[in-house]
Formats: sequence, structure tokens, C-alpha cells
Amino acid sequence: MPKDLEINIVRNGACSVVHIHGEIDLKTSPELRDALLDLFRKRSQERVILDFQGVTYIDSSGVASLIEGLHEAKTKKARLILANLGDSARHVLDLTRLTSVFEIAKTVEDALR
Repeated sequence: MPKDLEINIVRNGACSVVHIHGEIDLKTSPELRDALLDLFRKRSQERVILDFQGVTYIDSSGVASLIEGLHEAKTKKARLILANLGDSARHVLDLTRLTSVFEIAKTVEDALR
């Protein structure tokens, strides 16, 4: 049986790109949360880019994990950037009025600049 969520992290110095595939929901959001907190707290990343290209669904628990990651980034004076937001994820962030809170890039390449 395939995993509901797959997270692949590519680290390059003080920057990490987190490629996410699958659904971010009540069952899987703790995995994303843990990965984000680890990158900021233990790995001292200055910039973390979340690549949403493979995300098929995100619910309120997933949004809560993103907010917690953003809070940790701000605490560490780091950046959390969302990239490749699909219509579904953008819609959820629009509904929650969080598109103005998060730094959003069209592509991972744009976020790396």
C-alpha cells in the first residue's frame, strides 16, 4: 500500500527544498510538521522552500502545520517559502486568508533566487 504522504528533502547549505507528494491531512500533517521543525531547530536552515507540486489535498490540520513551521522560521529569523501551489492548496490558503501571511513563489526556481 502506498504512503499517503511522501516528503523528500534536498539540502544545500543553509537552504532546503522540501518536495511533498500526496495528501496533507490529520493523519499525515504531523510528519510535515516534524520535518519543518527539524529543519529550523536542529539543522539551522535559513530558508526552507516547500514544493507543493505533488500535493493533491491539504486540510486545516495541514495548514496548522504550515503555520507552526512559519512561526518557527520567524523565531529563527529564517524564511519559509511555499512554491508550486496548486489550485486546491491555494484555494485553502485563500479561504483562510493566509496567502498574505506566507511567502509564496510561483516555482521552486523563483524561490531559490
